[in-house]
Amino acid sequence: MSEYKVLFLDIDGTIIKPDDSIEETTIKAIRQVQEKGIKVFLATGRPLHEIRELADDLKVNSLIGYNGAYAIYQGEDLFQEPMNKKTVKQFIDIAKENKHDLVLYTRDQNIFTDLEAKCVKEFIEKFHLHKNDSYSPAKDYEVLGMTLINLESEDIALYKHEDQTHLSQVNVEGMHHCYDVIRDKVNKGIGVEYVLKHLGLVKENAIAFGDGLNDKEMLMSVGEGFAMGNGHPDLFQYAKHKTTTVNDSGIYNGLKTLGIIQ
Repeated sequence: MSEYKVLFLDIDGTIIKPDDSIEETTIKAIRQVQEKGIKVFLATGRPLHEIRELADDLKVNSLIGYNGAYAIYQGEDLFQEPMNKKTVKQFIDIAKENKHDLVLYTRDQNIFTDLEAKCVKEFIEKFHLHKNDSYSPAKDYEVLGMTLINLESEDIALYKHEDQTHLSQVNVEGMHHCYDVIRDKVNKGIGVEYVLKHLGLVKENAIAFGDGLNDKEMLMSVGEGFAMGNGHPDLFQYAKHKTTTVNDSGIYNGLKTLGIIQ
C-alpha cells in the first residue's frame, strides 16, 4: 500500500450537506487523518475569503480556492493565478448581452453584475457570501474566478468561443443553473499537482474527494480519487473509487476502505 501523505477535500456536496450541516463522521475522519500526520487541504471553487470560518472550525490551514487559482499552505501563500483580463471582459459582455448574471471573485470580494437580481440573492444566501459588491466597469479587477448564475443548458454554447475555458455545472441542490468558469491550465487538478511538487510528493501519496465536474481534474491528479455517491453522473468516469453520499459518511467510508481510519 502506498504511504498516504496528503488529502484534498472539496467542500460543497463533499464536506457540506445540502442542509448546510456537516456529518460528525466527516469531522471525525478529518481529525483522525490529521492525527496520522496526513496533511489536509480544502479544495474548492469558493473564494478563500469566504471559507475562513469553516477552515478554522475544521482546524485546516491549507487551502486551494477559486477552482485552483489560489493556494495557501499552512497559512502562507503558495501561488496565485489571476484570470486574463481580456477573457473576463468577454464573459462580462456575453453575460450582459444575454441577460445572465455573473460573479467575479477577487482576492477580497465577490463582485456581482446585479446584486438585486433574485437569483443572485438566492446564490448569496445559499453559499453564505458576505463580502459582496457591485461590478463597476471603471475598476481594474484582478479576478481569480467566475461563476455564471442563471444559465439554461443551451446557453453554455454562448461561452464556448473562448477555447482556454469551459463551464462546469455547480453540483449543489437548487443551484444547477449556475456554472463555474474553469480554465484548462488553472483548475483544481493543476493546483493539486503544484502542491504535490512543492511538498516533494507523487500522486500515489495523495487522496481526493469531490462531487462536481470541477473536481474531475483533481480526482485524476491523485492516486486515490473518490467521487461522492451524490456526485454529478458524469464525474464517476474520472474517479478511481465511488463512495457513499455526503449524507451517508462518504468521506469517512472512503478513507475506511483505504485502511486509514477505523
